[in-house]
Formats: sequence, C-alpha cells, structure tokens
Amino acid sequence: MPLDLSLYLVTDPRLCAERGLVETVVAAVRGGVTLVQLRDKHASDGELIDQARRLKAALAGSGVPLIINDRLAVAVESGADGVHLGQEDGDAVAARAALGERAILGRSVQTHDQLARLDPTPLDYLGLGPVFATATKHDHAEPLGFAGLASLVAASPLPAVAIGGLKAEHAAAVRAAGARGPAVISAICGQPDPEAAARAFFTR
Repeated sequence: MPLDLSLYLVTDPRLCAERGLVETVVAAVRGGVTLVQLRDKHASDGELIDQARRLKAALAGSGVPLIINDRLAVAVESGADGVHLGQEDGDAVAARAALGERAILGRSVQTHDQLARLDPTPLDYLGLGPVFATATKHDHAEPLGFAGLASLVAASPLPAVAIGGLKAEHAAAVRAAGARGPAVISAICGQPDPEAAARAFFTR
C-alpha cells in the first residue's frame, strides 16, 4: 500500500468516545487524512483487534492504510497494514518478518543518539518528536521545537512525520522543517468536526 505521510492521524479512545472511533476516523479521512494509527494503551489485545477490524472495513476502498501502535500481535491478527513501534516496543526486523514486505513499519525517534543507533533497513518511516509538549503523552521526551525537528529530519535516513502538540497552523512549519507532514491526535480527534479539522491542515 502506498505510503503518504501528508496527514497522519493517531487515535485516542477518550477523545474519540463521544462521536465514536469509526465515525471520527471516517470523517477525518474525508477531510484528507492519509494514514491512520490505532492507538489505545489500555485496551486488551482482543478489544484492539475488534477495533482494528472495524476500522479496516470502514477504510476499505479509501486507499488509507491502518497501522497499529506498538502491538505486533494485534497487527497480525487483525490484518492491519502495519505497525508503529516506540523505542522500547519490539524488534523491527521481527515485525517485518511477521507482517511481510508490503507492510508499513514506523519507529519513534526523539534524539540524535537514538537516530545514530537506528537500523533503518526494516523500516519505512520515522515519527520524530515531540515538537511541543502534549497532554496526550505525559512521559514524552524534551520538546524539539522546529529547529530541533529540522535537525533530526536532516539526519534521518527515512521519510519522517512530526508529532507532538501540532495544530493546523503548524502545518507549513512542519513541512518547511523537512518532514512529510504532521502526525496529530487532539487537533482532529478532539474537535467537534473532525472532517473540517483535517481539511484545515491543507489550507494554512
């Protein structure tokens, strides 16, 4: 499946609760989201597999891939299009072997030291950040700012998305720093109209 990192949506169960997970994602895709990551730190594997299957069905025909945050077994069982791994979330080589060559694999990177130790071979992209502090991830690393983001992007051997406290008004600065696009949570999931919120990233 083609990898378009222009607008990357990471789901949040609390922020999606009022509208519903599937409804929020479908609306966001109508607004221009190009890749969806299912993220729920507290759901069981079984619950996450069910969510992933419902999302895959809803995204059928859209051309927008669905990847799973952290949990390789969920990605395999649900038929998702890939997995995104944090620094401590498993071996990318094993994930590639389990999911196959067509799967999408990403890895989070916060520092140049992590980047220097990275084996890019099994990966397709990197998530770089946080650019700013964010309420959706309390244990995040020191914020990079746009200068720090640009420095990491310049050193990255792979296409990158920027993450961490980003809003529509930051879209141009994200791309100016060299990232393919922003990865966002509350800027879409936490908005009353996810479709309009997504579309705003392309009009700023």
